[in-house]
Amino acid sequence: MRTGPGQRRPGAGSWGTARPRCPGGPVRHPPPGEAPLPQPATPGAVPPAPPLALELFVHGVAGAAPGELLRDPHPVRVTGDSTAAVFRRAEDADAEAHPERYTGRPVPEAYCWSRLTSGNGARALWLLLLPFMVANLAHWARPATAPDGPPPRAVRAYGLLVRLLALSLTVLLVAAACEVALDLLAWQCAGARACTDSRGRLAFLSSGRWWAQPGRRLALGALVPAGLTGLLWFLSARTWSAYESQPPPSDTSGPSAPAGHGSAAGHGGAAPDGRRDPAGHGGAPLGRPGFWYGRRIVARLRAAHTAAGLLTAAVAVAAPAVREDRGSAATPAGLLAAGWAVQVLLAAGAVTVLWVVCRRGRTEARPDHRLDRAAVTLLPAGALALLAAVCLYAGWSRPGWTSSGRLPGDFAFGVLMLGQGGCVLALALVARRLHRRIPTPGAALGGLGGPAAALLGCALGGVMSGGIAQRVADWLDGAAAPGTPGSPLPGPPVLLSWQASVLPPLLLALALVAAAAGIRAAVTRRGAAATVAAEYPGAVPDPDRSRRIAGARAAAELTDTAPWFVGAVCLVTLLLGAGALAGAWAGGRVPAEAARDTHPLLAAAARAAQDSGSWLIGFAMAAFVTLGRRAYRDPASRRTIGILWDVGTFWPRAAHPFAPPCYAERAVPDLTWRMTGWTARTGGRLVISGHSQGSVLAAAAVWQLPPAARRRVGLLTYGSPLARLYGRWFPAYFGPGPLAALHRDLDCWRNLWRATDPIGGPVGVDRPTGADADGPVDRGPLPDPVAYGRDPLHPLPAPILRHADYQADPAFTAERDALLARLAAARPGAEEGAGLPVQRISKARAEPAEPADPPGTAG
Repeated sequence: MRTGPGQRRPGAGSWGTARPRCPGGPVRHPPPGEAPLPQPATPGAVPPAPPLALELFVHGVAGAAPGELLRDPHPVRVTGDSTAAVFRRAEDADAEAHPERYTGRPVPEAYCWSRLTSGNGARALWLLLLPFMVANLAHWARPATAPDGPPPRAVRAYGLLVRLLALSLTVLLVAAACEVALDLLAWQCAGARACTDSRGRLAFLSSGRWWAQPGRRLALGALVPAGLTGLLWFLSARTWSAYESQPPPSDTSGPSAPAGHGSAAGHGGAAPDGRRDPAGHGGAPLGRPGFWYGRRIVARLRAAHTAAGLLTAAVAVAAPAVREDRGSAATPAGLLAAGWAVQVLLAAGAVTVLWVVCRRGRTEARPDHRLDRAAVTLLPAGALALLAAVCLYAGWSRPGWTSSGRLPGDFAFGVLMLGQGGCVLALALVARRLHRRIPTPGAALGGLGGPAAALLGCALGGVMSGGIAQRVADWLDGAAAPGTPGSPLPGPPVLLSWQASVLPPLLLALALVAAAAGIRAAVTRRGAAATVAAEYPGAVPDPDRSRRIAGARAAAELTDTAPWFVGAVCLVTLLLGAGALAGAWAGGRVPAEAARDTHPLLAAAARAAQDSGSWLIGFAMAAFVTLGRRAYRDPASRRTIGILWDVGTFWPRAAHPFAPPCYAERAVPDLTWRMTGWTARTGGRLVISGHSQGSVLAAAAVWQLPPAARRRVGLLTYGSPLARLYGRWFPAYFGPGPLAALHRDLDCWRNLWRATDPIGGPVGVDRPTGADADGPVDRGPLPDPVAYGRDPLHPLPAPILRHADYQADPAFTAERDALLARLAAARPGAEEGAGLPVQRISKARAEPAEPADPPGTAG
């Protein structure tokens, strides 16, 4: 760890350099990598000052400036870089050298990580990756597993289906680029003289020039999907080197791997593939040494997805050329043979990509430092070479070949949509089976949270793909509607028009569900307002004040209805999507034309749905682009988008390598290093204090601590979504079993919550009967506001704080001090320096024997 102003340097009292001499006996030096040994007391010497106490703040979503967390306008950086760092107040920078100044109070410091998700302007490009991020969440929303591990096929089948869905999203996005560049521009517009003449920039594609042959125009248009694939590869490779490629501290010169976790219901010490976890992290999956190290799987999936994108572009270029060669009697035999060779190579490439994606998943039981270099290097390079060969084949001279109609996009998009629907249904069956084996109370949608996330990711991908194609088609057609009589171009695939047409009824259904939730909240507020004043002794009832407080509580309870809202969205989306696919394949016409000869009311509704859907998609895409441009230029807008990434990119990239990177793969090791190193070096007590999303990072870091460090650490969470959000949607990792295991391993844990908080809530963990502890984790609901009306202590009206400013509540200071006191009482003799945690550092730590190429241990 880099030495900062708050750390001891060589010659300044660190045990590795300055060695005090003790009269009456030899000086005892610690072994390399261990904490200092207690020295014999010198007669008449002044007793040493008690060890320091440290309070480490971790902020939540949207970030907070270090000065705001520390209540100091000029904080100093103790350790870290410009992306994530630990800060202290200037007067506390040398606290370790003067522990006598901090008797009875902790040293405050803050870990700021907001720039991990909202740093530079390139973060605006992450908006393009939104469907990938949602699909990646589906991997982590798997139901909890049995104590001895589920059958390997169940978890592996779940992970395999999610990875296939993620692969289909990459193909869908690249196929949308092919639709725009190859079909609409290079095939349809360039084949219609009126279209190229009205747009000067496309005039070079008109007939009579070298580019007039369709194959050459298709080869030129292939640069767009190939460039998009290259951009996705670049973004993934750039973040991979900064996140996944950083070795975890448990496997390098950092904290040792956590051990000794207690078993919990739903885990019980087994890895998800049914084998015993060799590191002994059965109580908490997030405590496994390889959990925050996805270097191998991300590199492997990135190669496969890059190859899939390039092969998609190659298929889009080759298909029209092969069809032309087979339909023409004048095609030379060599060209026919080349067409067959291209098809065989494309099929072989597709099979290879599927094999790479399906063969293995994540390995969490240990850090996996190996790379599949053959797949990582040869697969994308081979796909790129094949695309170049296909472009050469398509660009070969074919006199008399002209472009008309559409490319076979309807079939391609229909097959993709049908395959995605089948994978989602299969995923739902597997998830339901897992949930029935070990039911988790409160799990979202009865264990179907993962399939719901996968479906929403596919829907977002479809909307983005269809929106891009619709906007370009509208631009090319001018005033005419694509696909209707009188339009100069055939337009995009009919399926995309049907997908746009289902947006209005989908939004109408969502409005009805939201209205029902609003009515329920209003009824709840009316009933709760009558009892609010009674909760404040001596308060004079004020109807307006009671309604505001009750309204804040009712609005906070809407969070608990989110699973059913998402379920309604998914059900309506699935039904409307199936109807759109059936309508497109049944008639082969856009909705307005398909309903032209039906009842006038139905025809008018179909026309209105098609027009309004196209307008809505256009509006959404314009807003999307505008938001991206603002985020690129404006740091404030970038922070707003960063809130979405704070929640969505906590999890590693296990299913989609092009998803935004996992910031926790940097933040969790940072916190683990800080806590382990500070407690081992000073022998002091530490309370890690996490708000909102910061409480999730804090809990994940505590899970990674070695036992010696964990005995000196307390956890204070407030406004925490650990159980309310993460426990519902990710029960295998934050369900009752893992949280109970965390409480058993970390006795010093308190959680503060308010009834008006829409994000935080109780964790619902009680101490097992008969254990030596002091009660449950939760304290709450805290009164909000702290005073109902005016009184001598609160002469001005107290605000309703909801999710903010927990540190202003007296309960915060009381619980923090109680945790520090309990940490001191739990370790007799700690103040004298005895029993300091042992931190053995070894780069050659023996790994358990494993096969040369083990199967994935986490799906």
